[in-house]
Amino acid sequence: MKTNRRDFIRISGAGIGTATLGSSVFSWANGSLLNESITPPTTYSRTPTYCEVCFWKCAGWLTKNENGEIWKVEGHADDPHCNGRLCPRGTAGVGMYHDEDRLKTPLIRVEKDGKQVFKQATWPEAFQFIGDKMKAIAKDYGPDSMALFTHGSGGTFLGHMMKAYGSSNITAPSFAQCRGPREVAFISTFGEGIYSPERTDIRDTRCLVLIGSHIGENMHNGQVQEMSEAIDKGATIITVDPRFSTAASKSKHWLPIKPSTDIALLLSWTNVLIEEGWYDKQYVEKYTFGFDQLRDHVKAFTPEWAYGITTIEPKVIRETAREMANASPAVIVHPGRHVTWYGDDTQRLRAVAILNALLGSWGRRGGFYSPDKVSIPNYPHPPYPTPKHTWRDAVPGKFNLASEVVSNALVEATIPSDKRDWNIKGWIVNGTNLVHTLPNQEITFKAIEALELLVVIDTMPMEITGFADVVLPECTYLERYDSIRNSPHREPVISLRMPAAKPKYNSKPDWWIAQQLGFELGLDAYFQYQNIEEMLDWQLKQVGSSLEEMQKLGVKKYKRFYDDLYLVEGQDFTFNTNTGKIELYATDLANAGYPPMPVYTEHEQPQPGYYRLNYGRAPAHTFSRTTNNPNLADIMSENELWVNPKVAKLWALKNGQYVWLKNQQGIVSSFPIKVRITERIRWDSVYMAHGFGHSNKKLSRAFGKGASDTELISNVKLDPAMGGTGMRGNFVTILTEKPETVEAS
Repeated sequence: MKTNRRDFIRISGAGIGTATLGSSVFSWANGSLLNESITPPTTYSRTPTYCEVCFWKCAGWLTKNENGEIWKVEGHADDPHCNGRLCPRGTAGVGMYHDEDRLKTPLIRVEKDGKQVFKQATWPEAFQFIGDKMKAIAKDYGPDSMALFTHGSGGTFLGHMMKAYGSSNITAPSFAQCRGPREVAFISTFGEGIYSPERTDIRDTRCLVLIGSHIGENMHNGQVQEMSEAIDKGATIITVDPRFSTAASKSKHWLPIKPSTDIALLLSWTNVLIEEGWYDKQYVEKYTFGFDQLRDHVKAFTPEWAYGITTIEPKVIRETAREMANASPAVIVHPGRHVTWYGDDTQRLRAVAILNALLGSWGRRGGFYSPDKVSIPNYPHPPYPTPKHTWRDAVPGKFNLASEVVSNALVEATIPSDKRDWNIKGWIVNGTNLVHTLPNQEITFKAIEALELLVVIDTMPMEITGFADVVLPECTYLERYDSIRNSPHREPVISLRMPAAKPKYNSKPDWWIAQQLGFELGLDAYFQYQNIEEMLDWQLKQVGSSLEEMQKLGVKKYKRFYDDLYLVEGQDFTFNTNTGKIELYATDLANAGYPPMPVYTEHEQPQPGYYRLNYGRAPAHTFSRTTNNPNLADIMSENELWVNPKVAKLWALKNGQYVWLKNQQGIVSSFPIKVRITERIRWDSVYMAHGFGHSNKKLSRAFGKGASDTELISNVKLDPAMGGTGMRGNFVTILTEKPETVEAS
């Protein structure tokens, strides 16, 4: 991709040059762990941490040997997120620390001999450049013309800096590109969201229904462990997926549904539960609103009706509905996490929420528990200024039920328009590679071209860094303190992350970057602490602990203030909805002009010779963030294209053959992908793991390995209720010969 003003710059040795590794424990030639190069320690020290490889943020101990070398990371036995066991990605976190491809020093875009290049800079030079630009933007357009895109722990500190500066345009793409529809749907139904980690009581469930939810492949640690425990106890697993996933292999029932027809199946299950009287009548009568409307709404949605849409036989629909009813209330129709599929995703997740309500699982053991957390106050600071504009001004009248900032709305607000008197002029991007994160790359590039300032803060030279005005090297989570992990769970629990080693090279922690940039902007009053240790100690003392104690414990549990993990049988309870009830008929959706009960809409189907592009997770990787990790690249270096044998025969494909993909709009994958012929995928679809196909050569292990699904996702269907980007309406055909290629970055 070529732009006019902001050409992609290859980050050279100036920023990520060859490191002097000394007694490294890794072979950089093949990315493998050299067990023979370091012996087990005779004495060692342990440092508490929590993982940054995925949002689950499992607590652990980082062990160093007598020479102070990082030896291993393992789970913390007292942490309910992991129960002392880390997934492969968690144990491979040390690879991030040792990766010689890391960003090493601040870089500033300059023009030299008519060409845009990066030059090395000191931290003061970088802060002065950013500060001058942000001051100019605030003066010319207002501080609310800056936006922050963030994923990970750094967002806490950078978000604080942005609010102090005067902008509330702070977004985590995980909302609009991933989990947003489920939060909106469950808030509309129960008055509460699902949270992270999810409040699913899997360990005690008797029936778990997974609809495109790849537990076992997404490696959400606690859920995988609890699912294994539930299976050992005899729980029934029902998996709905066009692909025979890992979860499907553990299931009593696998329903290979026709893609895009999930709502029809959910409505049919609802019909069966009501018509057969298999719902929890006492629970529904006491706690729900709108049952009569729902009963009338689904009366025509019989299994026979759904069969013609989903290809799931009526007998199977009734059998699986019976399985759920037999397990009620210890049943979970899992809400999933990445649920932005077809643009009507809030409606689909509403159907999921309604099923859970009919089965009586909300607030019940084996269903959904009520999580609790510690109330940790923020370090004292002045009130934030009130912004003149927010993201909603970019999309007036749209996405009215969004409970968080919609990332794609900020992208839209960045592209100049005569219809607005306000535009985003600067981005700070932290820990999220927007080139691989946001669908429809053409729109992303168009927005980037319109920016007056783009600052990227990352540990690695991801593609987004090539478009930056300033690149700031963030140190890894093993080299820094961060905010206290305080996730909701069955019991309140906090966890400390502290550095096990000094930051390598000239990299710095986000808290320091945010503080120093705040000083540069004249926001000293918002950063009245000498260092993060002072801030953390103050916060911990407000909740009966201290930094000294947490350095020793790593994890601390608290007692619940109320014994309300589950509803007590027959207790009165007021839900945080308009009616105070579980809303089968959603009044907030109705008031906003959206259907108050789920509606099935037929979606586009592939043209002859094209196949629906399905994508998902691999247990060895977290999106595109880990594909260059030396430990994890050794486990999985590229993705594969799952192809049904019938399709393979039609195209004369062979296992291991490399092919290119072309989508419905003529976009061709930059790199080829290896074919995997398998009966585990429907004939009308293909499947690939997300996060591969990196185009930056400075990612020495990830460059050119596999194909990028994001590159092929150009047909995006926006969820009208909350702005989620439906990404599964894309279709690809197969090219067996190498097409004309674009220059790799």
